Amino acid sequence: MYFIINEPIPGAIPFSYGIVSSINIIYFGITGKYRFFRFNQLALTLLLPFFLMITLGGFINGSAVIFWALVSPLGAMLFDELRNAFKWFIAFLILLFISGFLQPIVHIPNNLSTGAINFFFVLNILGVSSLVFWMVYYFITQKDVFQLRSESLLLNILPKDIAAILKQDQEQDIIADQFDAASVLFADLVGFTPLSATMAPVEMVELLNEVFSYFDSLLEKYGVEKIRTIGDSYMVASGVPKPREDHALAIAQMGLDMREYISNFESDKGQKIGFRFGINSGPVVAGVIGRKKFVYAVWGDTVNVASRMESHGSSGNIQISQATQELIKDSFLCGPQGKVNIKGKGEMPVWYVLGKKNSA
Repeated sequence: MYFIINEPIPGAIPFSYGIVSSINIIYFGITGKYRFFRFNQLALTLLLPFFLMITLGGFINGSAVIFWALVSPLGAMLFDELRNAFKWFIAFLILLFISGFLQPIVHIPNNLSTGAINFFFVLNILGVSSLVFWMVYYFITQKDVFQLRSESLLLNILPKDIAAILKQDQEQDIIADQFDAASVLFADLVGFTPLSATMAPVEMVELLNEVFSYFDSLLEKYGVEKIRTIGDSYMVASGVPKPREDHALAIAQMGLDMREYISNFESDKGQKIGFRFGINSGPVVAGVIGRKKFVYAVWGDTVNVASRMESHGSSGNIQISQATQELIKDSFLCGPQGKVNIKGKGEMPVWYVLGKKNSA
């Protein structure tokens, strides 16, 4: 464009930039020296508008073309370390200051009319401001995307209410609450050791992932909270972190769905598997402790008894304590199984959940 309006020197500067950039790209393609390539491109982008401004006669006669040098620190933000981008920005400010200082000194005439100078003023400011706007817009939208991803990941680890507390105050030592009425379910793969001996480790992990993924799909359906998986054991709780009156009913129904799924499950090799299920109800303490790798956990005697209900049960059955049986007996068929000796508790009466009673 500058060649057309009889300005060969200003026209030669962008032309030279194109040649040097092409050589720089070819050199990078041959050597793979990215840092050298990046530095050269940023330096060229910084200096070209400055020299173009000088040859056009200063800041005003050059239609503020120096503002295009801002692309250099912006490019450094994208392709270099942030601290280096700051250095490029300082260099831009220095050139901008020099431009203002040279304005009353440099009196190089050019062939641009007043209308052309004003046109390039608008064009340069419009171009740079548009570039800055879209870069900021892009970064903000990306920030929102990453924030949504991080929040989604956090909610996969912690309950929503607990995650909100942690985001507000990460220095809080203990986040734990007492729940007077909750139910806990344990599910454990029967014969894990002999089964794992017949399968490759990867196959065993894939099997557990398939089973536990189905269990996970029931969490939202019944509004219960997954507490943890350890090896072949799966643990959920109902009534935490939000109390609910039907905590035992919800977890019993989930247990029936889990049992039905396992009864119909068959691996790719045609192997059948069995699970024991145990449920207990009562007071618990639930929350997050520690400062690293936050995990929402449940503590209390209720949890211990629920674990014993599972470990003292039999494959394919949901064994429950008397506390749970009292809460679900009007809605579920419960078969008495006598008493079992529970460590630390002595003999305790237990029941199997056989199914749901007909509403009729």
